[in-house]
Amino acid sequence: MEIKYVAGVDIAKSDFKVSLVLGFSDREPKVLGSRKFKNTEKGFDELVSWAAKKCKLDLPLSFVMEATGNYHEKLAWYLNLNSHRLSVVLANRAKSYMKSIGHKTKNDKMDAKGLAFMGAFQHLKEWEPMSKDLYQLRGRTRLLEDLLKVETSLKNRMEHAKHTMIIVEEAQQCLQEAIDAIETQISKCREQIKEVVQKDPELARKIEFLTSIKGIGPITAATIIAETNGFLLFENLRQLTSYAGYDVQENQSGQKEGKTSISKKGNSHIRRILHMAALNVVKHEKGAFKALQERIYKKTNIKMRVCGRAVQIIKDNVYPLAQ
Repeated sequence: MEIKYVAGVDIAKSDFKVSLVLGFSDREPKVLGSRKFKNTEKGFDELVSWAAKKCKLDLPLSFVMEATGNYHEKLAWYLNLNSHRLSVVLANRAKSYMKSIGHKTKNDKMDAKGLAFMGAFQHLKEWEPMSKDLYQLRGRTRLLEDLLKVETSLKNRMEHAKHTMIIVEEAQQCLQEAIDAIETQISKCREQIKEVVQKDPELARKIEFLTSIKGIGPITAATIIAETNGFLLFENLRQLTSYAGYDVQENQSGQKEGKTSISKKGNSHIRRILHMAALNVVKHEKGAFKALQERIYKKTNIKMRVCGRAVQIIKDNVYPLAQ
């Protein structure tokens, strides 16, 4: 029988809730206590001291937390640097586990307890921190995404201003200057992404592999790798699909046949970049994708269904090639 201490951590922007259990492989874990801490370095120190006082037996202690945007990263790094065993699980996986053990109440305390139970019963993969180059890459690809959104917004306003009854030249000039400034920053950001990739041989190798897939360019490949920690977060393609929010939701009961759709509950950065890649392929590719486009549109009369299928084809090729 395996016995171990497990601390489930439900983390938010300013604080986090911890539930500490004594886990057994053959029966329900024993809850030893729960407490809230500030999401600061002082709070991290208090967490470790509190856990040490609670863990009176000479048994291993593991921490389990959910990947929640960026909020978990400082605590994860702190625990890793101080040689504590840590597992970071995907949000969808944690949610599925909570349902499987019958957790109906949704609050920080119950989420922390559920994560602790998950760590007690399952052999979770130990967390590996992202390299500094990957952090740099992720920061720059996200910045580029934001800059492109601002550029699109400004260009739309510029186009709208051209069609008003009375054209205000000062407003147009101001918008044009803003567009020029944003385009300069976009060019600089693209160069910085290229520099980060070039100085890391392993990163450059993965980018080269991914860009061999039709529809994936250097920026798309860089975004996918940065957002997935070089695919270390995943054990199979199904997990990647769920993380990107491309898992299919069915709407069927008895004789009712509703429309199926994707969940859109995953990482929006990956979902957006794959969607843009699929749009480009569907628009410009004249070979197999063109035939696919005509076949699906003829069957469904829905243009975006073609794009969804293109995303699926691209995604299904990404994971195996990146391994």
